[in-house]
Amino acid sequence: MTLQWTAVALFLYVEIGVLLILCLPFISATRWQCIFQLRIWNKMARFWNKFFLAMIIILIVLFLDALREVRKYSGVGNGKDANLHPNMFDHLHMKLFRAQRNLYISGFTLFLWLVLRRVITLINQLATESGSTASLQIKAECANQTAKKYMEDNELLKQTLMYGKGDKATAEGNELLRSEMEKLRGELKGSEEALEKSQSEMEAMKKQSDGLTKEYDRLLKEHQVTPDLLVHIVSTLSLQKYSYPLTSSKSC
Repeated sequence: MTLQWTAVALFLYVEIGVLLILCLPFISATRWQCIFQLRIWNKMARFWNKFFLAMIIILIVLFLDALREVRKYSGVGNGKDANLHPNMFDHLHMKLFRAQRNLYISGFTLFLWLVLRRVITLINQLATESGSTASLQIKAECANQTAKKYMEDNELLKQTLMYGKGDKATAEGNELLRSEMEKLRGELKGSEEALEKSQSEMEAMKKQSDGLTKEYDRLLKEHQVTPDLLVHIVSTLSLQKYSYPLTSSKSC
C-alpha cells in the first residue's frame, strides 16, 4: 500500500479500537463524561470541529478516488486480448483488487468516523440526563419529608386545639395556634405542588433517558460487526501479499 492508504488503514484500526473501548459495559456514561471534561479536551474543543470536518473531506475525496479506480478497472480485461496477454490480465486484476481494497478501507473509515462522533454525543447526553434524574429524585425525597413533617405538626395542632376548647385562659394561645396551622397548611400545599412538579419532571427525564439508552444500545448492536469487517480487511491484505509473488512468477 502507498503511504496515504497505510495512514487511512491505521486510522481505521484506531477508530475500531476507540469504539470497542467506548462499548465496554463496566465504564458508565458518567465516568466517560468526566473524562471528556478534562482540561486537555477543553483546550482542543475549538479545533475539534475543524479537524472533524477536515477528516470528512479527506475521507470523501479518498473514497471517490477509490471508486473511480474500481470503475476504471472493472470493465477492462474481459475481451479477446485477455487470452493473448495473460500477464496483462493478471496485472489488471491486481489493480482492481487494490482499488476495491482502498474503497472498503476509505468507506468504513468514513462511516466509523461519523459513528464515533455520534456515540460520544449520546454518551454525554445520557450522563447529563442521569445526573438530572438523580437530582430530581433527591428533591422529591426532600419534599416528601417536608410534607410528612407538616402533616405531623398539623395533627399536633389539632389535638392541642381540641384539648384547649374549655379553657378561656388559653383563648389567645389557641388563636395563635390556629394562625400557625393555617400558615402550615399553606406551606404544605406549596410543598405538595412542588412535589407533583418534581415527579412530573422526573418522569419526563426518565422517558428521555430511556430513549437515549435505546438509541445507544441500537448503535452498539449495529456496530458489533466491526471486528468481522476488520478480519475481512486484514485477510484481503494478506491475499494481496500472496497473490503478488504469483503474478511476478508468471511474468518471468
